[in-house]
Amino acid sequence: MTGFDLSGFLAGISDTVRPVAASPLVVHAADLVPLPADQVHNPSKLAIAGGLPTTTFELFRQLIPAGLSTDMQRHHHETVHFVIAGDGHSEIEDETVSWATGDYVYTPPWTWHRHYNDSPSEPVEFLTIESSRLLGLLGVGRRQSAGLVTVAEARARFKEESE
Repeated sequence: MTGFDLSGFLAGISDTVRPVAASPLVVHAADLVPLPADQVHNPSKLAIAGGLPTTTFELFRQLIPAGLSTDMQRHHHETVHFVIAGDGHSEIEDETVSWATGDYVYTPPWTWHRHYNDSPSEPVEFLTIESSRLLGLLGVGRRQSAGLVTVAEARARFKEESE
């Protein structure tokens, strides 16, 4: 087996865990990086705290404008949305759940889902936490967007991949 170093592997086995020097320890709100609108596939605005040295999860600040929604999507990673402000509901596969400021919304892996802002005048603001970096490290991260459609329409469009 070429490229495998048994001594390096064995050196990694230890009862001692040393902290990793990681930087920056703070990413300020002004330093969040907005995702380009043409890459998001929905009317929400996403900004990533990409400068944080996390290795297993990703953090976003997400805004859904008044009366609008995200796209219908699914992905291999888990996601938790903490509702910073606003109220709305989510379709997650065959369930519809309501949420408001202070709630947490969990999206299991590879489930069709879409989040709606129920306010006609105020935006919804989420702190979005997802395990996408971990899956990316493992080479198994994947996302699909069906656009601004229903769960049934998304299932029909991607039927060959759900069987």
